[in-house]
Amino acid sequence: MTIATHPAPPFDVELGAVLAVIGEMLPPTITPELIVPFRQGGLLGTPINEIIGDRPIRHEERTIPGPVGAPDLTVSIFSRTDHVAGGPGIYHLHGGGMIIGDRFTGADEYLAWVMEFDAVVVSVEYRLAPENPDPYPVDDSYAGLAWMANHADELGIDVDRIVIGGASAGGGLAAGVALKARDLGTPTLAGQLLIYPMLDDRNETVSSHQIDGFGVWDRGSNDTGWDSLLGDRRRTENVSIYAAPARATDLTNLPPTFIDVATAEVFRDEDVAYATKIWEQGGIAELHVWPGGFHGFDAMAPQAALSLEARAARVAWLHRILGE
Repeated sequence: MTIATHPAPPFDVELGAVLAVIGEMLPPTITPELIVPFRQGGLLGTPINEIIGDRPIRHEERTIPGPVGAPDLTVSIFSRTDHVAGGPGIYHLHGGGMIIGDRFTGADEYLAWVMEFDAVVVSVEYRLAPENPDPYPVDDSYAGLAWMANHADELGIDVDRIVIGGASAGGGLAAGVALKARDLGTPTLAGQLLIYPMLDDRNETVSSHQIDGFGVWDRGSNDTGWDSLLGDRRRTENVSIYAAPARATDLTNLPPTFIDVATAEVFRDEDVAYATKIWEQGGIAELHVWPGGFHGFDAMAPQAALSLEARAARVAWLHRILGE
């Protein structure tokens, strides 16, 4: 498929200044040989204890069974120290293009949800590609969700108010796990929160061609992530809908869905298409397309005006879904 060349949408003025600084520190494209340096470089976050700071949040690390025949998984469980049993649960899947990141990536935002909703957040350490290609990441992620639902009473959560969510690759995994939970009939989810999710291995949209050689997670980085996850199966008919949810033709019977994405990022068009398909099939989806944002803008510039608006929209949706 040939895509005509289109100029990329402009960046928000405030975010463009931030992106210029980021561009001086990080290469625009993550190539395969950069995967290990990115994992080892400490570029993805602050230690979790520093992120928690003086907030009254309890962090418990636990080992749980992995998928059948697979290694055990590590999860982190976060709750307020004054947690009242019976509140909501949020199952978190981290971003990182399927190749980098850990269960603390994105913690700044999900710890805010712990405080806002008295929610229990479970964040899982799924195996990363290319060492652990598909189906390992999604199988790990589903196993963690099933464990959370099966241990809802022990965790002090209402099993009927579990939301699955994540950003970037985590958003793609959340969408895949939601499809798998629907198809297997368990667990029932109250909602799925997909933050600029990574959904389509084909990388053929207009937006995937617009963001090439600049920005955060450009077209080349996307190729690296999907090649690592799928190998020779990529762009063939042998790709599971759980690995690449944009491949799914049936999006019925999904929980209420929140999707947001920015105008100046690779995932824009596939994310808008996913929301559109949910609507076309009679489902519930809320879509936000943030003008002038780059991929991960709210995590990299959390105090920018657009970032504050984006995060507030997610909180407002969670309030409606969770009845809090």
